[in-house]
Amino acid sequence: MPRIRIILDNIIMTAELRDTPTAKAILDALPIHSNAHTWGEEVYFETPVSVPLEADAKDVIDPGEIAFWVEGRCIAIGFGRTPISQADEIRLAARTNIWADAIEDVRQLTAVHAGAKIVVELMQ
Repeated sequence: MPRIRIILDNIIMTAELRDTPTAKAILDALPIHSNAHTWGEEVYFETPVSVPLEADAKDVIDPGEIAFWVEGRCIAIGFGRTPISQADEIRLAARTNIWADAIEDVRQLTAVHAGAKIVVELMQ
């Protein structure tokens, strides 16, 4: 599967797409320009993508999994505890489609602040 680059201010992350309908829809929408929102240790941002919830959607994710919040039409990258996490889990606000995996350590997103400019683009 292809790889994408996610630029969040001065942080550049690479992600490998999974073979899912959500990944294909996001790939078709690239490039995406947006602004960051934060919720605990999660960065999320709006996209023009609209997809249904997939059968394997989940709300507790593993570090490095990149999610798509269907109701909000947002890409969500959790990197630690959110306001509804239990113990040390990464719990998102709703069940989400997992569509990509970050290559770099997602903990670097602690430096991203609300309003940061975001670009998601296909790697050539």
